[in-house]
Amino acid sequence: MKTISEIRADFPILATKVYGKPLIYFDNGATSQKPEAVINKLNEVYRNYNGNIHRGVHALSDKSSEEYEIAREKVRSFINAEKKEEIVFTSGTTGSINALAFSFGERFINKDDEIIVSTLEHHANIVPWQMLCERKGSKLKVIPVNDNGEIILEEYYKLINQKTRIVAVTQVSNALGVIVPVKEITEAAHSMNIPVLIDGAQGIQHAGTDVRESDFDFYVFSGHKIYGPAGIGVLYGKEKWLSELPPYQGGGDMVDKVTFEKTTYGALPLKFEAGTMNYPSAIGLAAAFDYVLSIGREYISSQEKDLLTYATEILSGIRRVKIFGKSDKKISTISFLIDGIHMYDTGMVLDKLGIAVRTGTHCAQPVMDRMGIDGTVRVSMCFYNTREEIDALGTGIEKVIQMFS
Repeated sequence: MKTISEIRADFPILATKVYGKPLIYFDNGATSQKPEAVINKLNEVYRNYNGNIHRGVHALSDKSSEEYEIAREKVRSFINAEKKEEIVFTSGTTGSINALAFSFGERFINKDDEIIVSTLEHHANIVPWQMLCERKGSKLKVIPVNDNGEIILEEYYKLINQKTRIVAVTQVSNALGVIVPVKEITEAAHSMNIPVLIDGAQGIQHAGTDVRESDFDFYVFSGHKIYGPAGIGVLYGKEKWLSELPPYQGGGDMVDKVTFEKTTYGALPLKFEAGTMNYPSAIGLAAAFDYVLSIGREYISSQEKDLLTYATEILSGIRRVKIFGKSDKKISTISFLIDGIHMYDTGMVLDKLGIAVRTGTHCAQPVMDRMGIDGTVRVSMCFYNTREEIDALGTGIEKVIQMFS
């Protein structure tokens, strides 16, 4: 087992100084930092075997194609999908949801049909469905949340009905860190033969996912949130669904036969992977999964629970600080405001102290409206953060209060 010092040494950027002060990185919800293993893997691809996948018969293409498909298998194993054909590479969570909204919408959504989302959703799991509703004349229904930012299941049960065609909810609120009861939501939908999409962008690196045990129909996430490269994501779908859906893009590598009279499409998952995919980042994502498994999911979960408990205790003890999303079921994310001090002022002062936090609506305006606020300061931690960094955050917040008093 590595020590925390050894783990931090795996992430070169954590040795960076900001304004002459050691970087304290608390914006992991926006993007995580990358271990040396991922950086080295990307270098390896471009230095040693960069060649377009699935097209050439030369050695470079063969090697990159092999590594790309190995990456697909590693994703399958990581989320415990049944078949690697159920793993579609995309540009990220946003790309995955847009792809599904278009393809599923073309095949299954008609006028007056209903789609259910929740108040907690990131804009990426709201806007594509709104666009679909506008095209098809269907309706978007929204599950409300309570004052703690928790899904009100009783209201969800009232919303779901024979007109519901799909339920699309987040696994974890990116804005508040609240864990959503996706098991109960999925079971209720399946009792009426309604498929479920889970947005795992904030869940996969913290909560973990077994898509078969959870029985998700679709699951999406981004590589850059789980210590992998940017520009790569995954759309998991049960084979029975993906087989029925039309492709959302046309081009090379997704076809079987092309004539001017008719085109037939390739087998899963290639029919959803048009053009040259981001194969270097897919290979880098596999390296990120290898790294996570080498550290151990149980260790990561334990470390992050400790950080959440400690940070909640520290911030709760600071006068004028109000935390939003006070749920018993959370990942290591805390959203807060300081009474009388604008969130941007807080964020900018903390930045000068070397502390990186997120400020604003976090691309989740509806939940901010529900809380009656314009936004928050968000502290999102992961297993390479430390209690000492949280102490520095507490000291920094005290300085913010002192400055603006």
